Amino acid sequence: MKTVKISLNSIDKVKSFVNDITKFDYDFDLVSGRYVIDAKSIMGIFSLDLSKPIDLNIHAAEKIDEIIEKLKPYIVD
Repeated sequence: MKTVKISLNSIDKVKSFVNDITKFDYDFDLVSGRYVIDAKSIMGIFSLDLSKPIDLNIHAAEKIDEIIEKLKPYIVD
């Protein structure tokens, strides 16, 4: 598992993020405080506080580099 911080501060960003990660056959969780939701769920994402960066847990054994490359527009340092 790998964890990165992402920012989803607009509706369009949320839509394209979900569209990008549904192409991968792995589990993705978004963690905000004590809440953990499925990152492939648009409704779940909108239940979080999107004004600040969120932790994304990537549950993949391989293709991590490919996933990170695809998610670059959302990743914050």
